[in-house]
Amino acid sequence: QNDLFVCFSVGYSAVALNHVIDFKEKKQEIIKPVSPSELFPSLPIVQGTSKRIKVLTRLTVIVSDPSHCNLLRSTSANIRLYDIIAVFPKTEKLFHIACTTLDVDLVCINVTEKLPFYFRRPPVNMAIDRGIYFELLYTPAIKDSTMRRYTISNAISLMQICKGKVSSQSENRPLELRGPYDVANLGLLFGLSESEAKAAVSTNCRATMLHGETRKTACGVVYTVKKPRKVEEEETTVPACKKAKTQA
Repeated sequence: QNDLFVCFSVGYSAVALNHVIDFKEKKQEIIKPVSPSELFPSLPIVQGTSKRIKVLTRLTVIVSDPSHCNLLRSTSANIRLYDIIAVFPKTEKLFHIACTTLDVDLVCINVTEKLPFYFRRPPVNMAIDRGIYFELLYTPAIKDSTMRRYTISNAISLMQICKGKVSSQSENRPLELRGPYDVANLGLLFGLSESEAKAAVSTNCRATMLHGETRKTACGVVYTVKKPRKVEEEETTVPACKKAKTQA
């Protein structure tokens, strides 16, 4: 619960509880996620609003063999219970499969070592068309100079292709957590423009959540956005008598 309040204190309005499955450790199965209400009886209120911080559930599957993808293709009822599903492919073939066929919300990118393959435009574009975002772990760039070099190099290689469709993640260490504005500044080092860096910690995260809702419901999600009025439209709505007085 302390970690949750740390996220709240640095400016986040939503967090995700991440359950990681790594087939290298042992044979694992997808378990039912723990309800956030069971872990956090009382949630803090987001600063400046009357809403409480939102707690989501997330499943991250680390795949190093094509057979591991079958777990994500299964019709397990527990998979649908997670708000966000992410996949961490270890090879170029698995990266291609994740971008083109797997029903996931995020594709995670390894930043702690030199990538064994290059990012290719066709699978990346297909992932973008399917509403999938790419995720970078930024904490290695904070704690180690060698991993910082790999993080920046791998991030720039991805940014040249993915058109800014990227999100950010920190590891489960409160001391290495950074606020949204600090993460946006890191995005500038990764090759993002200022608007893309801000989107990586705001609108892209919201789009990932909505993509997860679509995956869970198998239908769709609709949300409204207020359209700003143009100056020309405002001028046409002003009565002629008022126009004459202002011009006089």
